[in-house]
Amino acid sequence: MSGTALAAAIVACGGTGAHAVEMERAHGMFASGHSLESRLEGTTAKVGQPAPGFTLDAVINGEFKKVGLADYRGKWVVLFFYPNDFTFVCPTEIRGFNAALDTFRKLNAEVLGASVDSKYSHLAWIQRGDLGDLKYPLLADFKKEVATRYGILDEKEGEALRGLFIIDPNGILQYTLVHNLSVGRSVDETLRVLEALQTGELCPIGWKPGQKTLGK
Repeated sequence: MSGTALAAAIVACGGTGAHAVEMERAHGMFASGHSLESRLEGTTAKVGQPAPGFTLDAVINGEFKKVGLADYRGKWVVLFFYPNDFTFVCPTEIRGFNAALDTFRKLNAEVLGASVDSKYSHLAWIQRGDLGDLKYPLLADFKKEVATRYGILDEKEGEALRGLFIIDPNGILQYTLVHNLSVGRSVDETLRVLEALQTGELCPIGWKPGQKTLGK
């Protein structure tokens, strides 16, 4: 099936035009003979476009593993960068997302934390006990390539800003938020935005799950 035919089929089955375009774009990347991951390695992050692909070393359950964005196709992904291991604000965010992990997973979403520290630094920090029983991966963007592609590398300081990205099950970047180094993010707000995105509707200011959208 051609990409155009695929998009038409999605619309005929009730998908929106925007979703059809997203699926057509993704279909074209697979049909080219290259994986979506490899095709996106050199792209930069932009809402409404395929999220930049990556494969990074990570620490999961105390072990080193490779983690790629393509591993989570079919799920929502909440990817957040933090500046450094062994700091003060960062562990509060990491623990906060960990405490809400079951809620994210009930929404078909996985959480990925990342910084430009090495995998060995991640492991040492986890083993010191600062992060509690961490149940999601910490990614090591040691070459700073992913932070650069996502537009959040502070080149002067050589560390990532507090960037947060929500990527939909088709690999499309749907939301981005960037804080400076001093202010932590809100897990509750991240969940609110995630659920708003999942409605596929127009959500007014302050919309919360259970409230009416502008489309219904």
